[in-house]
Parts: sequence; C-alpha cells; structure tokens
Amino acid sequence: MTWTRRHLALPAAAATLFMIALCACTPARSAPLGTRPTKPPSASLPTNASPIPRSTPGATGSTGSPGSTGSPVASGLHNGIASTVNPSWLPAAAAGTIGHLAAGSNPGVLPGPILIADKGNNRLIIVDPAGRLIWQWPKPGDLAPGQTFLIPDDAFFSPDGKDIIVTQEDDFVVTEIDIATRKIVWRYGHPGHHGSAPGYVWNPDDAMMLPTGNVIAADIKNCRLIQLKPSAPAPVWVEGRVGTCQHNPSANFGSPNGVFPLPDGHFLVTEINNDWVDDVDLAGHVFWAAHPPKVVYPSDSNQYKPGQYLTVDYSSPGQIVIFDATGKTLWRWAPTAGNGRLNHPSLAMALPGGDIILNDDRNDRVIVVDPTSNTIVWQYGHTGVASSSAGYLNTPDGLDPVPPFSYADAR
Repeated sequence: MTWTRRHLALPAAAATLFMIALCACTPARSAPLGTRPTKPPSASLPTNASPIPRSTPGATGSTGSPGSTGSPVASGLHNGIASTVNPSWLPAAAAGTIGHLAAGSNPGVLPGPILIADKGNNRLIIVDPAGRLIWQWPKPGDLAPGQTFLIPDDAFFSPDGKDIIVTQEDDFVVTEIDIATRKIVWRYGHPGHHGSAPGYVWNPDDAMMLPTGNVIAADIKNCRLIQLKPSAPAPVWVEGRVGTCQHNPSANFGSPNGVFPLPDGHFLVTEINNDWVDDVDLAGHVFWAAHPPKVVYPSDSNQYKPGQYLTVDYSSPGQIVIFDATGKTLWRWAPTAGNGRLNHPSLAMALPGGDIILNDDRNDRVIVVDPTSNTIVWQYGHTGVASSSAGYLNTPDGLDPVPPFSYADAR
C-alpha cells in the first residue's frame, strides 16, 4: 500500500482504525512517485454563500454565472491594482512574444508575474499577466553534477526576494535556490529517501523562509511541524510527535500539510486528519482551532484578510472556502460541472484586490477567481490537458506572486 501526498501518515494499525473512522480516504495502489490517492467525490454543495466584500471598494470584476470565464477589462486595472514593473533579475518578455491565456482572461487582475511550481514537468516557471513565459528553472548548467530536481510541489520567495524555497514533497527534500546564481545553495533531506532521523523528512510541505533565515515546514507523514536552520543538521524546533498523527495541537498534529506564517507572528496549520485548521505560535500556544466547513480534504490554509481564512478542498469536485475562526462559512466556490469545476486544487491565495489565485492541480491550470462576480477571470494552462508545450502545465502544485506581492510580502 502506498500513501501519497497530503495523505495520512499513521502507523499501520492506527492507520487502519483511522480510515474506518474517516471513511473518506482511499489508498493509491501501486501509485507512481508524485501521484496522490484518489478520493471519493464530495457531496454536492451550493455554488457559494453570499459574496465576499472586496478589500478595495469600487470593484470592476466581470459578471456571469459561477464557473464562467469573464470578459476582459480593457483598462489593464482590476480593483485599482496596476501591474508592477518586473524585479531587476526578471527579464521582460521579448517584443512580439505570444501570450498563452484562456479566452476571456483579463491580464489586469494580476499585480505582476506569477511563480508556478510545474510539478509534472519538473520545473519552476514564471509567467507574466499576459501569459508569457519569462523565466524557467532549471536550465542546462543550473544543476551541479549529480544533482536532481524532481516533482516540485510548492515554491515561495524568501522575505528578501533573493531566493526561492522549494518543497519537493514526494522526493523528500526542501531546496533553496539562489536566484542570482541560479544554483541550489542549501538542501535538507535525502532525495528519494524518507525518514524522521536528523537530516530526513517524510513528505515535507509548504516550506517557507522566515525573516530569521530559518525555514518552517509541515512534515506530513512524520506528523510534525519543523523549523530548519541551514547550518544545523537537524530541526531546531519541532511541534508534534512522530508516529502520533491525531489532532491535539500543539503536542500532536494529524498529518499537517501546511504551516503558513500570519502577520501577527502566529502560524496557520492545516491538518488533513478530520479536517482541522489551527492558529498556533512557536511557543506552543493554540489560539483557536476550527473545521473548515464541509471540506473533505483541507489543503494549505492561509489568511485571506484579517479574521478571514482561505482553504481549498483537495477533492473532485474541489472547493475554495473562506471561513472564520469559528468555522463559519463566509464564501464558497464549488461548481460541480462546467469550466468552474475544480479537480484537486491544493493552494489558493488572495491577490491584492481580493481576487483569489489558485492552482487547480489535476486540471493542469492556474486560475484567478473573482469572488464578487463568481467568475474565472484569468487562466493559464489548458483545462485537463497536461503538457510541457508553450502555454501548458502538468499538475501545477504551487504558486507565489513575484515580489513585491509574494506571500512573504503580503503577511
């Protein structure tokens, strides 16, 4: 039996008991590296609750039914957010370069380029708002002899914007890439080999660099949160206990698949087992814990805006849900048919004007959803078609807006 990404990390006997209790998890049999278990479809849900008010008044989003693709806005602005100048290290698209966006996409909804972890293609790419590929890693010569770069599933910029921290969950490593030199400058874990001893991880997820230079991550199948210091051979901080995979923060965590820093210094932890999201700090205090409402498989929860939290349901059909600390639904996107139907989305993040960008993993696309008009207003990738050709993705599993709009900048 093979358990794959974001799935339960229980010892054999406990796993059997937990599967009976949860009744929502199906093991992937003989699954190839980099795949995830198939889960049963979640129950049919309403498309959304009442629309979320935007953080910027005077919204000019497209109109249409949920799941439709909105019409472009000619001004190049969306909710008062103008596209930014690219960072100095990032080249602009050459004149005449063709953009690859789905019909009806509005480039003005993005504040700037987007970093995408294109997992099935073993690469990181950056596309600009017009859908033009302007950066890719690795290229020939970027990897040292003997180095590999396989199945990247999440990638985030460092707080100073000089590095990219990549989680290669199914290859059991966390990697730091220096943008200027295009070289791997630090790696924790052993590619292809999992464990819990010093120097090992077991399906690490959502690794992010803190302002201190340390890296925090969820270590899913070890059922713990870890903080790594590049000069240290073992985690310098641990919450959770290896082999005890149940919700009892901060002593134990039930297969945590995300630990996102919050503006107040706390961390938002997502637990797969029994659908939990927790607000904790490094001292072990638990400020609240809630069930994202009617979510089967919560993934990578983070703050939408103060007092509001965003998660996705890694299921088919998938969902995007905004909720509060009591578990109350504030907004939901859950089309069960048409172009809006999600297929195992794993990460959604807020954009400056209130739109939501997400990777719709098994639909092989990255999209932006306008939560006031309930429309898809931007899409890169061809729905359900995996490829490495221009304009295509293969199981995109992570994203981060390029600074100064990255997750590290926003919190």
